[in-house]
Amino acid sequence: MRIQSLAGAWEFRQAATQEWSPATVPGGVHTDLLALDRIPDPFVGDNEKHVQWVAETDWEYRYQFTVNSEVFNQPQIWLVCDGLDTLAEICLNGLKLGHSTNMFRQFRWDVKPLLQSGQNELYVKFDSPVGFISEKQAIRQMPGVSHAIPGGPYIRKAPCHFGWDWGPKLPPIGIWKDIRLEGGEKARIEDVHLTQMHNEGQVTISAKVTVERWETTPCSVEMHIKSPDGELFETELIIPSESEILLQIVIPNPQLWWPNGHGKHPLYQVSIVLHSNGQSLDQRDFQLGLRTIELRQEADEWGRSFTFIVNGLPIFVKGSNWIPADSFPTRITDDYLEMLIKAAADTHQNMLRVWGGGFYEEERFYDLCDRYGVLVWQDFIFSCSVYPLNQPEFLENIRIEIIENIRRLRHRASLALWCGNNEMEWGWVDWGWKGSELEDMKAAYDQFFHHTLPTWCASEDPDHAYWPSSPSSDTPFEDPNGQQQGDAHYWDVWHGRKPFTAYRDQFPRFMSEFGFQALPPLSTIRTYADEADWNMTSYIMEQHQKNDSGNQLMVAQMLDTFRLPERFDSLVYLSLVLQAEGIRYGVEHWRRHPKRVSGILYWQLNDCWPVASWSSLDYFGRWKALHYAAKRFYAPLLLSIEDKQSVQDVYITNDMSKTWEGTLLWSLETLAGKVLKSNKEPVHAKPYDVTPVCQLDFSSQINDDNRRDLVFVAELMQNEQIQTRQTSYFVPTKHLNLVEPGISTKLSTDQDQVLIEIKSLSLARLLECSLEGIDVVFSDNYFDLPAGRPVVISIPLPAGWTLSQVQKALSIRSVYNSYAHGAAN
Repeated sequence: MRIQSLAGAWEFRQAATQEWSPATVPGGVHTDLLALDRIPDPFVGDNEKHVQWVAETDWEYRYQFTVNSEVFNQPQIWLVCDGLDTLAEICLNGLKLGHSTNMFRQFRWDVKPLLQSGQNELYVKFDSPVGFISEKQAIRQMPGVSHAIPGGPYIRKAPCHFGWDWGPKLPPIGIWKDIRLEGGEKARIEDVHLTQMHNEGQVTISAKVTVERWETTPCSVEMHIKSPDGELFETELIIPSESEILLQIVIPNPQLWWPNGHGKHPLYQVSIVLHSNGQSLDQRDFQLGLRTIELRQEADEWGRSFTFIVNGLPIFVKGSNWIPADSFPTRITDDYLEMLIKAAADTHQNMLRVWGGGFYEEERFYDLCDRYGVLVWQDFIFSCSVYPLNQPEFLENIRIEIIENIRRLRHRASLALWCGNNEMEWGWVDWGWKGSELEDMKAAYDQFFHHTLPTWCASEDPDHAYWPSSPSSDTPFEDPNGQQQGDAHYWDVWHGRKPFTAYRDQFPRFMSEFGFQALPPLSTIRTYADEADWNMTSYIMEQHQKNDSGNQLMVAQMLDTFRLPERFDSLVYLSLVLQAEGIRYGVEHWRRHPKRVSGILYWQLNDCWPVASWSSLDYFGRWKALHYAAKRFYAPLLLSIEDKQSVQDVYITNDMSKTWEGTLLWSLETLAGKVLKSNKEPVHAKPYDVTPVCQLDFSSQINDDNRRDLVFVAELMQNEQIQTRQTSYFVPTKHLNLVEPGISTKLSTDQDQVLIEIKSLSLARLLECSLEGIDVVFSDNYFDLPAGRPVVISIPLPAGWTLSQVQKALSIRSVYNSYAHGAAN
């Protein structure tokens, strides 16, 4: 196959205008206008409102090119568009090729008869997506997301492009993926279906190859497999007349792919090459991890399990929900994408749920998940809305979309599950989607998600489980958020204003969504709000809060836990640690019950723009307190405390394959470090299990006069080295008698790392470290530091910095500094 890219420098203009301006492809109208300074940055202030006209307008793109001779001389030439967003009419040299109504599909047109030996012009006209859905919605209203432009279900475009309760209303328009000419002769590879069979210590890799042919010339297909160690395996077969062939290679002593935290993630490189008379006609390349995976649902004492099994091992899932990483996806760089996924892996996450309100991610996303051992729960792109699934044309458009994307992703080592939609079954049950006017839509939903879609999935990819909706009990329209079977979304703490302790009342079989908001770090707030707007109820701050009453919900829960902060920067800090504490409370509870709860995915990992949200990584990739907390609460060895007034129950959760042995040191002490009672306990924590270590009743030591001055400290020790520490208290943090903690630091270097030893004279609650003027990731942050217990954390030495510069830029604060006079240390 001969390829000529058509990406690069294009021209664009608003429809019905004369002037053409420079554009970039892949790209979009918003980013092209930004590059020309014709619109303000939509992410700053309230500029989002001032650029609404862009998506309400039709746009035109054109590209003039000459076909290189290598492509032009091929007997077959196609124009291939990997992604058109969304309503596009495509013309070549003045003749219409076709149109797109789906941003998730690839479009391919035969253009050999239309190409000229000299200059050619490709023209793409994009209709306004807002105009389209508004017309459809005026004819028949489809219930949808209250925070979005109405009518989104009528178009196959990322639902969140029209707005969400964390995202702006900025629907992109443009050529958002690669566009190219493909020239070939005799035949091309139409499809490759890779499967693997594990048996008696070896793996058989099969490739069912479908070939499109235009000539009867004999062809053959080769399969080449390169192991992670460089060992080569090859086979070749002649293609029979029916143009479909099955190739197989047996891999002895296979290197198995494991999820993050359970082993390595070796990848085999697979190439499928089409030949004719010694000439290479086409080639497909894949990376393949060798592993088995199943979703095991078995009857047990609580109902029915929901456990992912990889290579025969039950995996406790620890992860988060993934949303599109930018409102304008063509701005996402390879480095930025890897930074986000690596940050998930660095916090021991082994699964990301690609949420159904975004889009099917690009190959590079799944490449990274394969490499980092991150499983993918893949939603199909339907979310929180009623869709016109009874319309034949709409259904056929979806059928092609789904088959293309299943075929694109089914070989992935990271792929764990296909899920029909996000929260739509829950919507039919509990969201008021009632009445005779919606009966046909409910029947269409039932047919599609419980019959049609699972049939497509079973036909195209029988090796992965299908799940109808998230959440779901797998019994249509019955108890979709139940605790007996299936997965659950629990939002009563955020939307229902329940306390964090309510998490302990929940025992879902798999918690696939729950969350609590925080503001982004102050350095991110600076990018969209002037200092005059630094107030939770200011106009600009509320423009960057897309959830109804979200800032009020944050502050209300904050005041249940902390004292009223003195300054805005302290309020930002408290919102960050509040979020971390709340999610920690839930995760630790569910990790104490792994036989009942098989997995946890918090909402959400990332942001698509700078905003107050549920994310643990903000739009710029800055680690919020929650992300540091995730590194601790998702650690393979978890020390947790179930506090019950004066009683402290201590548990060890061990996700490792071997018994962990060490010692638990505990003490009841004052905030100033005076020990009232202490002891040590031997620990033998069994693999893949939870071990209750001790139950301590301090009712005889604690009374109303001293409970505000006390802290319970638990430390896990091994070989006289502290492995992890936990603290708990007997009153809310706002009632603790905190004093200036008297923090001191000592800095040193070890190769390219800066070591920071921190001590405190009195308890430093939720200590935050930062470097002024630069973003760094600390080895640990936002933790409690009891009196007299030095801790050493580290950061990479910033390029060009000296140790004295780091010392000068280092800032440390704790809860005490949020309300006491004086800035952070």
